[in-house]
Amino acid sequence: MLGWEFPPFISGGLGTACYGLTRALNEIGTKVLFILPRPVGGRRPQHVTLLAPRAEAVPSDAATRSATESIVAVWEHVTLRTVDAKLSPYATPEQYRKSATATGVAAITDYDVIAPESEADGVAPIAAPPTGSIYSGDLFTEAERYASLCVAIARKEAFDVVHAHDWMTFPAGIAVSNVTGKPLIVHVHATEFDRSGEHVNQRIYDVERQGMHAAARVIAVSHLTKNIITARYGVPADKVEVVYNAISDNGPGAVDMPPIRRDEKIVLFLGRVTMQKGPEYFIAAARKVLSVMENVRFVMAGTGDMIHRTIELAAEMGIGHKVLFTGFLRGDDVARVFKMANLYVMPSVSEPFGIAPLEALSHGVPVIISKQSGVAEVLTHALKVDFWDIDEMANKIISVLRHPPLHAALRDHGSFEIRKLKWRDSAERCVQLYEEARARHATTRR
Repeated sequence: MLGWEFPPFISGGLGTACYGLTRALNEIGTKVLFILPRPVGGRRPQHVTLLAPRAEAVPSDAATRSATESIVAVWEHVTLRTVDAKLSPYATPEQYRKSATATGVAAITDYDVIAPESEADGVAPIAAPPTGSIYSGDLFTEAERYASLCVAIARKEAFDVVHAHDWMTFPAGIAVSNVTGKPLIVHVHATEFDRSGEHVNQRIYDVERQGMHAAARVIAVSHLTKNIITARYGVPADKVEVVYNAISDNGPGAVDMPPIRRDEKIVLFLGRVTMQKGPEYFIAAARKVLSVMENVRFVMAGTGDMIHRTIELAAEMGIGHKVLFTGFLRGDDVARVFKMANLYVMPSVSEPFGIAPLEALSHGVPVIISKQSGVAEVLTHALKVDFWDIDEMANKIISVLRHPPLHAALRDHGSFEIRKLKWRDSAERCVQLYEEARARHATTRR
């Protein structure tokens, strides 16, 4: 399995999904070697600890060892292996370049890069920078570097299927599949159209398209995403399978918690503050709510490239004193902010799935979600609104806050509804797709 987010290296929904799916694969006895790029020069998050219940021998050959930071047995059937590559979560190539320079990644030297042994590897050779040189901070080069490292590891491992998550690991998935002859499954959690609208980065689009067409099967997290894959990338519909995300811990359910002493109602936005998530629509709806209800405070938990513009927007609208920006939250702080919230709103412009509403419901918080989200396909007991319809969004927020019976019904029925969304079911469907891909691959190779 190839991914670029997994606890403790996690900053969003992809890491949560990879964690839940991999944990469930372990529970049903599927052996997984998860190859993860670690943030070069970055700080290790401390909110998740990887436990090693059994010893794992480090390879003796110098080449592989130098390319690997650590090998950890996470669960009985799952081994996590990190390599020295920095694939920046949720960043565009331009943002990555700026971030690399600002955080000092650009000063890292003497990379130990394993180049492909032949052109059949499918990865362009990447030369290590000479001693004392400055690393360019190019996201595409890092994706190729990660691919080279994965190929070096794959040559020495026994496995049946390659499972690659999202575009930055697709070159690695293609290369490993080419070298080993194993079928490739690509898992699409978001497309470039979700992230950038119609103004897509052509190079990212090309990588995504190449990965989808090279794969034996494509997993989409919703029918919304499947439709984009078939219409925008020209992938046959029968090649794309929808496997919904789930939630790892369904929480305590809709039990009554002792209320936090306060006079204001709390409306929560939790997610990346980017165009895709629709933060400006949340702020616009907030102003309309505050024009008729004074005892409401809006909390925006998260960070992203639109954070400064969103703060300015709240100030320009005259509601800056009613909007609290918390920055990025993790671990217990996420549970704490859900406990405080009376309502969670996800106004996403394009959301392939959206795990946060499931997390909200697991904490007994009713949700309002955009109709342009994959999670809208699986949630019945949630209020749904077009992301652009700020009048209707405001009306629904006011209705939930003013009418306790509506609040209780959404909370109770929603908390019950998410119990049917289990990662085990998603894992079992993935295993079926693995078997189908293996069978089809074996037939075509005869």
